[in-house]
Amino acid sequence: MSDFQELVKSFPKIREYVRDFFVYGFKTRQDFTEKSPRTYDNQRRRLESWLMPFIRRDYVPEGSNISLAIDSNLLDTNPLFQVWKTRSFTDNDIVLHFLILDLLGQGGALTAEEITDGLLTSYEALFDVQIVRRKCNAYTKEGLLEKRTSRKKVVYRLDTTLARWIQGQEEILDALDFYQMAGCFGIVGNVLAQQMDHQNHTFRVKHSFFVHTLEDEILLVLLEAMNRKSLVELTLKSPGRDRPATAVCVPLQIFASTRSGRRFLCGYVTKSRRFTCFRLDSVKSVVISETAEDYDGLLSSLLKNRRYLWGVSFQNEEGHHLDTLVMTLKIQEPEEDFIVERLVREGRGGIVLRKAPGIWVYEIQVFDCQELLPWIRTFTGRILSLSCSAKSVEECFYRDLSTMYHKYRLDRTSQQ
Repeated sequence: MSDFQELVKSFPKIREYVRDFFVYGFKTRQDFTEKSPRTYDNQRRRLESWLMPFIRRDYVPEGSNISLAIDSNLLDTNPLFQVWKTRSFTDNDIVLHFLILDLLGQGGALTAEEITDGLLTSYEALFDVQIVRRKCNAYTKEGLLEKRTSRKKVVYRLDTTLARWIQGQEEILDALDFYQMAGCFGIVGNVLAQQMDHQNHTFRVKHSFFVHTLEDEILLVLLEAMNRKSLVELTLKSPGRDRPATAVCVPLQIFASTRSGRRFLCGYVTKSRRFTCFRLDSVKSVVISETAEDYDGLLSSLLKNRRYLWGVSFQNEEGHHLDTLVMTLKIQEPEEDFIVERLVREGRGGIVLRKAPGIWVYEIQVFDCQELLPWIRTFTGRILSLSCSAKSVEECFYRDLSTMYHKYRLDRTSQQ
């Protein structure tokens, strides 16, 4: 039986751990059916060790589950950055890390063979030259080392560009403090500030969506694919299925919800030949493929269609056709003029007309009117009528209204 290890080998695995517990639902030991109860215990212990100050335990009839209790208004950094710093390593990894950087820190450029000899001479550490070369190539990819050819030999030297840039630059500390609280790639600002032994005492964010830092690795690959104008193959977490789903699309834009912070990839799916949005927290991995044909044309088409989006859905009952929704409201004038202002402000381009004194009409054309229903319901009590070309939306609204009426009517009867 292997011992429990706090660290794990890859970030995708960490991301799944945190999502299983905090994004897709709080699980008790009995709810965790994909693997053994011991796996659940190990995952729970990892999360508690990474995020102990923010863990809350709730007791339910089925057992106990854990959740995060975080008030972003009070924190100077994102506590979930900690999960980026939990990758496991071998003894050779940690020894080579410090010895190679220390050897090259003395200045000069060395070949893999010279580094291997230097490790033996200076530190009495014996390593195979191929292991040293692989480690140096990996560090070159990570930006720690520079790799170039000198006199037909491949040499490595320490990349000190960033160190020279931040040395003595105290004025950038506020920028790093602000950046680590930003929505995307804040881990970069956090790591740089940590290297400078600095803590954020300046900025706080009242409404911050900490959990979305888990998607930054996926987001980085998607942005690279957009820059290359390439196709991507997505591996998606599919609810209710044992195996993940896959999709090939042309990545075009990233949408972000101002209400929940949730981010979406908007892409053109080549198989169905239509625009589709994928939640980033459902994407397990991304593979960049060949260059996409007519990328600029697809992006231009998306920009034209975006004005008919209410949320992120391009689908409706009639395929690509637009649906029309018309809502008539009774608004007491002038006391409730703020309702008219709200229709204009939140209506996302819909037409707002005064039909008669105290009677106002809101009309809009969108791809999927189903997305409007949560917003429409906030006007309950003022709605005189609602009609929609998608009859399922209209029926859903009146059915929910009837259910609510009967529920509250029964409640009043029982109280009497």
